[in-house]
Amino acid sequence: MHQQIESLFDEAESRYLKPEELGVLSQYVDSLPQRLEAYRHLRDQELDVMQQVANQLQAALPQEETETLERSIKHALLLLRYCAMSMLLNDNSFVQNRLLSWLTRTVQTYNTQTVDMTLYRFLNQRLSQVLTPQQLNLLKPPLALAQNTLLNQGKA
Repeated sequence: MHQQIESLFDEAESRYLKPEELGVLSQYVDSLPQRLEAYRHLRDQELDVMQQVANQLQAALPQEETETLERSIKHALLLLRYCAMSMLLNDNSFVQNRLLSWLTRTVQTYNTQTVDMTLYRFLNQRLSQVLTPQQLNLLKPPLALAQNTLLNQGKA
C-alpha cells in the first residue's frame, strides 16, 4: 500500500485525519477502480503480451543464445508483474524495494542490457496495443522507473 496511506492508518488511535490527509486517502480510493481494472486486464493479457514479445525478440536477435533470451524474458515477466502490483498499490517504491534491489545485480552479472533494451521496446509497443491509454498511463510510472533503472546499470 502507498506509504502515505499506510502512515495515515498508523495514526488512527491518536487523532482524526487532517483535511489534506483525507484528500490523499480520497484520491487513492477514487483511483482504485481504474487501477483494479488495469491490473485485471494486464493479468488476463499477460500470456499473449509476453508470447508476442518473445517471438519478436527471437526474430530480432537470432544471434543471441537461447538462454540469454529466456533469462531476459523471465526478467521482463517479473518486471511486468511487479510493475502491475506497484500500479495497483499506487506506490512506485514497491518496484524500487522489491524488484530493483535484486534484479539490477542480476542484469549486471549477465550483462543483458542490450537484449533488454530491445525486449522493452517490444514490450512497450505491445502494452500500448492491449491497454487503453488510461491504463497505460497508470502503468507507465513504475514501468519507466524499472526499465530505466535496469538499462542504466551498465552505464553506472
